[in-house]
Amino acid sequence: MKSIHQGIGMTSQRTRDRLVKRIMEGGVENHRVLDVMRLMPRHIFVDEALSSRAYEDTALPIGYGQTISQPYVVARMSELLLQGGELKRVLEVGTGCGYQAAVLSQLVDQVYSVERIKALVGIAQRHLRELGIRNVRVSHTDGVWGLEERAPFDGILVAAAPEVVPESLKEQLAMGGRLVIPVGPPGRQDLLLITRTEEGFQQQVLDYVSFVPLLGGVG
Repeated sequence: MKSIHQGIGMTSQRTRDRLVKRIMEGGVENHRVLDVMRLMPRHIFVDEALSSRAYEDTALPIGYGQTISQPYVVARMSELLLQGGELKRVLEVGTGCGYQAAVLSQLVDQVYSVERIKALVGIAQRHLRELGIRNVRVSHTDGVWGLEERAPFDGILVAAAPEVVPESLKEQLAMGGRLVIPVGPPGRQDLLLITRTEEGFQQQVLDYVSFVPLLGGVG
């Protein structure tokens, strides 16, 4: 564990352990991921009025039409990225409140995260500072285009759903790199794992998920 503090805030470890048990029952097996989910103080990332629900396995609103992802989905997507081996440089598209970036920060060397809503950039940066996390850089930019100046990436995780996979993100993968992305119309999307190989891109359909749409532009 790189920098988060154990036992921060209002919740008991028993509450967090119950959440991790539900994540394991969903099929997540990576012990590094499970340990991070157990220690990460999710209540820091939600509105105070919702803090009593912070350790439920559900998405919650964070304002601006966005949500903090369901913990199971955060764990599942993190596990999928790590299945390809150790990761040094990862791109997250859709910072939101910073929760997924904080989880990734404990699992990889460097996280670059992009967010189109300027207010959320500031909120996420504040949360990451509060936890002493120093290996995440958040940028205010259109996530559809990725972050070409920092490419290539060993892994890319997209926390919002486009109708089709943006070619720009595929092209920013390093050889052997993995892209985890929900794709499809609102309400029901396919969670895809795309791996860059010498022969091109391999694609697997893994789960049905529900994410907010991936929108272009900045706000």
